[in-house]
Formats: sequence, structure tokens, C-alpha cells
Amino acid sequence: MTSPIPTRQPLQLPQGQRLLLHSCCAPCSGELMEAFVESGIDYTIFFYNPNIHPLKEYELRKQENIRFAEKNGVPFIDADYDTDAWFARAKGMENEPERGIRCTMCFDMRFERTALYAHEHGFPVITSSLGISRWKNMEQINDCGHRAAAPYPGLVYWDYNWRKNGGSQRMIEISKREHFYQQEYCGCVYSLRDTNQHRRTQGRERIKLGVLYYGDTPESANTNSTSGVIPTETTETTETTD
Repeated sequence: MTSPIPTRQPLQLPQGQRLLLHSCCAPCSGELMEAFVESGIDYTIFFYNPNIHPLKEYELRKQENIRFAEKNGVPFIDADYDTDAWFARAKGMENEPERGIRCTMCFDMRFERTALYAHEHGFPVITSSLGISRWKNMEQINDCGHRAAAPYPGLVYWDYNWRKNGGSQRMIEISKREHFYQQEYCGCVYSLRDTNQHRRTQGRERIKLGVLYYGDTPESANTNSTSGVIPTETTETTETTD
């Protein structure tokens, strides 16, 4: 028997009246978005995730986030898909493990752009949905957030623990209710490569894009497939040569 999900507690911004939320995807940001609405927090979504690869996966994740933002009447800032800059910064880190220095670089890059936009547009507080995922190192994420905000006087990174008080459970419930697209790897080409390699060792199929949605049964996920298997050259090679 599962325990009941705790009731949300009211939230209060650490300072100011406006919040810029860096969103990595709809499933992770859904709980934060609904919590902000309940607490009467004025916030805007900032979508800057140049790590997500390939482009089809990027569009799947972004469009789900746009759909939920529009449903809730939340402003959505669609930043550049700056993949060339991301691959340039990742050069030499292609074989680093998850939660290693490549992930730190990736968080730094996304938070730096978020902090710059906040500074230029009068947002006194930034935060991110990245930390709600149990697959992520929250301390690593928060360090990057604080580092990005530090150069701008008056800008604060809000390092709230979004997992607590039932946040992680509500994230899943919201994702099922909204039938969000369920990504099966972190986002970058190296995560996709490593996840597929791990699946092969377990005799499992390679990741398919656009197939799995929260609330689906395995059977319905299979019948909903329109993308097919990711080609070998996409999952096994990188675009960082030269």
C-alpha cells in the first residue's frame, strides 16, 4: 500500500516579486509550475537546453513544455538551440560519466544563459526544474546555479529542494495526468549513447524517440511508435570532431 502524497506547502520567493524558471522538460517542471501557481508566484519559463540531441528529441521536449505553459497561461521564453556552442564546450569530455565534469559544464552553460536573461530583464530570482529528478546530483546543480547568479548584483539562485514534501511523487502524478512525453535518457548524445550501450548488455531494445508517454502501457507505447529505432550513426558517434 502506497503512502498518501503530502500536501503542498506554500512557497515564498527568497526576494523580489518575479521568478525566472529554467525548465529542462515538462515532466520535471510540471510540479514546480503548479506549486508556483498555488502560491501566487509570478514566474516565467526559460527554455534553454542546447544539450538535448537529436533535434527531434529537443522539439518533443520543448513542445510538451510549451503545451503545458499555454494551458496554464505562463509566459514561455524559447531561447536558442545553441548546439554548436554546447559541443564546443563538451569537447574532450565525451567519455566522462553521468554526474561528472561534463554534466557540470552542461549545467553551467544553461544557468549562465538563464542568469544573463534574468539580469537583462529584471528578474531578481532564478531557479530550475533540474533538481527535482532523482537521477541528478542536487548539490552539483545548486553549485552551478549559485555560480551563475554570483556575477550579477541583486540576483539570487533559489536552491529549494523540489523533491521534498511529496514533490517527486506529484511530478509523476502530474506527468501521468497530462500524458507528458517520457524521455528515456538525460538529453545529450553521450547520454543517449551510454544508455543504449547499457540496454544492449541487458538484451533490451535501443531507445526510440516519440514513443513512450506517461500513463501508457508498454503495449500502447509500442503501437504509438512513429519514430522507429534511432540510427546507429546517431547513437554511436558524436558531432565533436573538428
